[in-house]
Formats: sequence, C-alpha cells, structure tokens
Amino acid sequence: MTGVAMSGQAIGGQATSNPGKSGWRLTVLGGGAWGTALALAMLRAGHSVRLYARDPQTVAAIGRGENPRYLPGIAIAPGIEATSDIETALAGADCVLAVTPAQSLRATLAAAKDHMPDGIPLVLCAKGIERDTGALLSAIVEEILPRNPVAALSGPSFATDVARGLPTAVVVAARDEMLAADLAARFSAENLRCYSSSDLIGVEIGGALKNVFAIAAGAVTGAGLGASAQAAMVTRGFVELRRIGAAFGARPETLMGLSGLGDLLLTCSSAQSRNFAYGLALGQGKTLSGLPLAEGVPTAAIAARIAVGRGIDAPIISAVAAILDGKVTIDQAVTALMTRPLKTETKD
Repeated sequence: MTGVAMSGQAIGGQATSNPGKSGWRLTVLGGGAWGTALALAMLRAGHSVRLYARDPQTVAAIGRGENPRYLPGIAIAPGIEATSDIETALAGADCVLAVTPAQSLRATLAAAKDHMPDGIPLVLCAKGIERDTGALLSAIVEEILPRNPVAALSGPSFATDVARGLPTAVVVAARDEMLAADLAARFSAENLRCYSSSDLIGVEIGGALKNVFAIAAGAVTGAGLGASAQAAMVTRGFVELRRIGAAFGARPETLMGLSGLGDLLLTCSSAQSRNFAYGLALGQGKTLSGLPLAEGVPTAAIAARIAVGRGIDAPIISAVAAILDGKVTIDQAVTALMTRPLKTETKD
C-alpha cells in the first residue's frame, strides 16, 4: 500500500475498548499535534485508526512510533495506520474526524469528497470561522458533503495532555441528539470523558471565538499590563462571546460549558495554547514568523466583520483585529477600551 506506515512504539498502557460499543474504523484527517493526539485517544477507545497526513515525512515518522515535529518526546502507540493517500485513508471508514486547520477545511473536504463513504458522520475537530465567507465549519461540510451528518468535538484540551492520556473532558455536538450521544459514548475512554450536546452552533461559536480572546489575553500578558488586566480581558471577552453566540442562536448553557467558558479559561491562561503564545509574542514585540498556526488570527478579522454586520458590540474582538492588521498598537487599543463610556456591567 503506497504511502502507508504503521506506528510501532508503545506508549504507556494498552488500548482499552469502550464497554458495550464495538470498535469502529475511524479516519483522522490531519497529522498535526491535535490529529495525532485524537488518533491515540480513539485507539485507546477501542477503534482501529487510520490517519491521513499530506506530509510523507509525518507519515513515516508515525510509522516509527513518533511525531517529533508536532508532538516531540511523545511515543505513538502501535496500531495507527498513517498514509498520505486520502483515498486509502477513507476506504471503509465508519466515521471521519476532520482535524485540518479551519482555513484549509474546504480544500481538504473537496479532496475527500469522491472517496467519502455515504452516510457516515464527519466530526469537526478544528475551531474557527472561514475567513473568506464567514461560514461556520459545519456549513462548509453541509455544502460539500451533504450526505454526511456533521458533528463537532470541542472543549478545554491540549494535544499533549490528550496524547499522554491525561484526564480530559470534551463535548461532542450534533443537531441529532441521538447521534451526538452515540459519538460521545464511542469516543469516551479511560481519562477521556465526552459529554454530548445537540447545540452544534453553540459549540462551534465557543470554540472559534475563544481563540481570539486567547490572543488578547496573551498580548496583555506579554505587554506586562498585569494579571488584573488579563482577568478583565477574559471576563469581558466572555461577554462578547455570549453576545455573538446569542445572535447565532447558541444556547446560553452551551457557552457556559466545556466548549465555551471551559475552553476560554484554558486557552487564555497557558502558553501551551498556540493563540495565547501568539498574543504573548505580539505583546512582547517579538517576531511572529515561524510561530505555530494560530487560528485566532484569521478568525479575529471575520468575527469583527460579523459583529459590525450584525450590530453586535464587540470591542475586544475589534481591537484584536485592528492590532493584528497593524492599525493600532496594543497600548492604543487598551487605552481605547479603558476609556469607553461607562455603563452597568449586566446591561449586555
């Protein structure tokens, strides 16, 4: 089989199947840190796993039981079949996890379209809003793969934690409540607890916008503005997340949960978050070239346009977009935020 490699180095512990659920043939599209971590998690849940990566070097590395470019120092358990051929990756799949970055999702799905088995669920594991169209990722799936039900997996989770099998809780959402519950049950394993939700839009909005606020929190920290400023930025950012979520029809309880507040708190407090690390470098005046992909960068611009178009007050999102676009400095943005007209906190 051309371009296929099997991982062959163990990571602590045996794969543990999910009681009462037969193993699926799962395909993971994306060989980065998050894709590899989810492949390991699905292996532990008792599934057979194929992982598609465009880079032949990544495929070869996984075949050797490692992915040093994205998960240095973490051994990859045997049993993951890695391939750079998307047709091979999708053949006979019972479910597909799309872990490619949000801005390249459309191209990945277009390449997968002719090989995607009809009727199987596609689970979105990336977070963002398409920059050129303003479309949520689920809308892209429904456009390109109308015969495949769409779901999303989100929540406070770092790839290294999931790859190592550390305790993590996430949420799996689909419009079909029974599908969401089934996916959550099949994905759950020891140290990976999956809750289910039928609020697909709410889960997507929370996952996309938290990246923007993580850049803001990182920038405030990098600029040395203090913990109080960071706390204010995160808290008021959550207010904006709720406003935009409400405009899209997201449920308040979803935004208060794992994929909203939970993910926001994690990504706004640690340099393990690529978006926080990007903001940190921005605030410190360091060069940004060569930093890992930060999905909050393209999301900030489109989220700011959406807020303006829908008449939503989102000053932090607008400030992040302006900073990234080079229109204002961090100091100017903070001054503008601190001198906005005073109002009652709860009047949102």
